[in-house]
Amino acid sequence: MILPILLLSIWTPEPDCVAIDGDTLRCTEIGRVRLLGIDAPEMPGHCRKGRVCAPGDPQKSKAHLAKLIRGGVTIAPVTRDRYGRTVAQVYAGGRNVACEQLRAGLALYVAKWDNGRLLAKECWAAR
Repeated sequence: MILPILLLSIWTPEPDCVAIDGDTLRCTEIGRVRLLGIDAPEMPGHCRKGRVCAPGDPQKSKAHLAKLIRGGVTIAPVTRDRYGRTVAQVYAGGRNVACEQLRAGLALYVAKWDNGRLLAKECWAAR
């Protein structure tokens, strides 16, 4: 009987999420969810002074993520970041949305943010 409890704590179906930017979701039940191992361009005014932010079009990255998650997502939490966000592998339609953001050229792979190289193991674009 432990197995169902463990699976429930790992895989969380979460259909009510919206894209905040190209690498973060806001989900009804969980709150903010950061995609594991990627960095997408920051929305205007969100790149802190002194930080080197991912290049590219933040609106295009956000729109692509929003399109990917339109039918709902499954969230596999990995950890929490220093801002209290859930850091997770997120799947939509059987695809890892972080991998899809990388394949589309709308995010960068960041190895130090890929706990246990989980994303690299799953996603050819991260290699």
